[in-house]
Formats: sequence, C-alpha cells, structure tokens
Amino acid sequence: MGRLVLTNANLLDGVYPAVAGRTIVIEGERILAVTSDPVEPPTTGADTVVDLAGRTVMPGMATCHFHSTYHDLGATPAPYGSEHPPAYLALLSHANLMTALRCGYTTVVGAGAGQDVEPGVNEAIESGLVPGPRFVPSSRELSTTGHGNDGVPWYWHMPASGAVRICDGPDDFRKGVREQVKVGARVIKLFVTGGHGVPAPKERIEMTRDELAAAIDAAHEKGVLIRGHLANKTAIMMAIELGMDIVDHCDEMDDEVIAACVATGTFVVPSIYFPKVFAKFFPDNEAELAHMYDVLPKAEAAGVRLLLGDDYGAMTFPHGSYGGELHTYVEDAGIAPLSVLRWATTNGAQLLGRGDELGTVEAGKLADILIVDGDPSRDISVLADQPPLAVMKGGQVVAGALPA
Repeated sequence: MGRLVLTNANLLDGVYPAVAGRTIVIEGERILAVTSDPVEPPTTGADTVVDLAGRTVMPGMATCHFHSTYHDLGATPAPYGSEHPPAYLALLSHANLMTALRCGYTTVVGAGAGQDVEPGVNEAIESGLVPGPRFVPSSRELSTTGHGNDGVPWYWHMPASGAVRICDGPDDFRKGVREQVKVGARVIKLFVTGGHGVPAPKERIEMTRDELAAAIDAAHEKGVLIRGHLANKTAIMMAIELGMDIVDHCDEMDDEVIAACVATGTFVVPSIYFPKVFAKFFPDNEAELAHMYDVLPKAEAAGVRLLLGDDYGAMTFPHGSYGGELHTYVEDAGIAPLSVLRWATTNGAQLLGRGDELGTVEAGKLADILIVDGDPSRDISVLADQPPLAVMKGGQVVAGALPA
C-alpha cells in the first residue's frame, strides 16, 4: 500500500500556533514525516497525494468525561442506562461513541456507564468487529448507600440501579473496584460529593477518607485510572492528596486547589457546559459558573492539566452537542482557542499515558488526525459548529472524506 501525502496543509500540531505550507506523509497507521520540503517519490508503489489547499490538519481530539449509555429523555424514559437490557445499552453506547468520532474525538474516556457494557463495546472496537474511537471503558458509578445518584426507592428492595454499584466501608470499595476491573473497566468512577447537577448538596461528602483511599489504592494496584465527582473543596483536596487521577467538575477550585493540582499532576475536567445549559434548574449555578469562568484562566496559566468532556446525554443534553463546550471555554471563560485545543489533544494523550503516540502531529506518531476547513486556533467555530471534513484514526479515514 502506498503512502498518503497531504500537501499545502495549515498545520496545527497540537502544541504551537498553526503554520502554513506543510506536508504530512502517512504510511500505514503512522505519520512518516511532517515537512515543508518537497517529498521524495517512493521507491515502490505509488503515493496518494491530496492537496489540502490551506485547510488545517490537527490532532484528533479526546473527550475525557463521557457517558456512553446516557441519552436524551425525549427518546426513552431511562436517561442513565439503568432500566434497559444490556444489549440495548451496548448498541446505544456504540452509537454515542460513533457520534463523538464523527465530531473529531478519536479518543473517548468513560465517566460512568450502565450495566457494565462499555468493556464489551471496547472489545468489539479493538477487534475490528465495529468501528469506533480509541476508548477507555468505564465502570459503573461507585459510591455509598443513599448517595446523590442512588435514586432507587427503598421499598423496591433493590440495591441500586444498573448504573450504580453500592459500596460501604473500605473493604467493600476495594472489592467493588476489583470487580469492575475484572469486568473490564479501565477507569473507575466514584461519586464522592453531591452538587454539579446532582440532587444532593455539594457540601455533602458521600465517602469517608478511608473508603476513598481504599478505592484509589485498589485502582492503582490494578493499573487503571480512577476519577471522582467532586464539587466541594474539602473533598477535592482530600482526593488530590490520596492520589485521584481525574477530578471531575472541581467546582470550588481556588488558588490552593490549583497549586495542589500542579504539584501532583492531577487532571481536571471542569465540564461547565452542562451547568451552563441548565442554570435555571439549579439555583446555585449562576454563581458557581461565574466563579469557574474567573478561575479557569488562572488554572490554565498555572499549568493545571485540564481536559474536555461533559455530561452529554443527561436530561435533554444530547450527544453531538459537543461544540457548545468549546464555545463556552473560549467565549465565557476567556480561554484562548489554542489552549482549549491543547486540552483536547496533548492533555488527553497524557491522561492515557500515550503522549509518545498521540496528541500531536509529528513523525512517528499514530495518524489520528482531523482535516478542518478553517483554523480553529483562530476561530473555534470552524470546529465547534460543524464536523471536520475528515477524521482519520490510525491512518484510515473513519468519518467524512478527504478533499477531492
């Protein structure tokens, strides 16, 4: 098979501002060269040459807070994947993953899913049975009896819904984490506090320190990531101290939290688009959003490893509306488009421990790239308001098409 040569590209490599007049050579699943010089013809076979006419080439993006079994309430009555059979949820999961892929997210990291279906969907993608993004499948949501998302009435005599795994006590959390890893989860989701769209108040901490420590230790012993729904500062600082990999939401981020995240390398997914959309339903959202709009530029400037991702599918917040998140960070929080794109590219690759293979467009890396009509580092709308012209994963076009 010959090489694919993309000429006359505006290169947005994932780190630096875009530069025009670049050529990207792809051979197999990897990038062979990125150059401004003429490309030597191959010794065997033939190149496929595509003149991009100044269109932008950038790395595939990562969305790192993804509920693949969440869906719009308007479609069915069970938004959290708790009342459908596993086969239905597996198909729903794959459909939502494909939506993300078509929007340019070549990597997806789970943040809680129903009925343990994500590992099986990931196996189908990795084996080639179905297409899909690079996927880090999630566990069910682990937390204690009666926590904010434990909404099953007591008189049903059920332990929890299909999206939740109840644990009480450190030993039970160790067992819960180990069970989820056995099922195939590669990221464990904990509900540590209320707040951020959960009926329980954000001041409420749902787990003891010993329970949280046991869960984090068990995940790391098994070599998987662990993340937590964390809204109040006391719990955020405790989780960071104990080694939490990903802080979801981080609603009470301040200078002390920023310093702790930088010192430990903790990743943060602010996911503020959901509370923005539903601000009128949650009385505290306006003040909390104003706080996050103010603090996120400080976190970015300090070097906090921020990530994209949000609660798509919850309530009437459909998968596929990912562009609103990009607009929110750029237009409301005042983050430079190039910085937000780094959250989606280099930071996402670092979360997976694959910064040597993903996250930038450079020789030797996997050819997970997007071709965009315009420069999103100057105008985020060219990426937020329409899908890329072409999405490539491992050197193959998986969505859209190369320009003629």
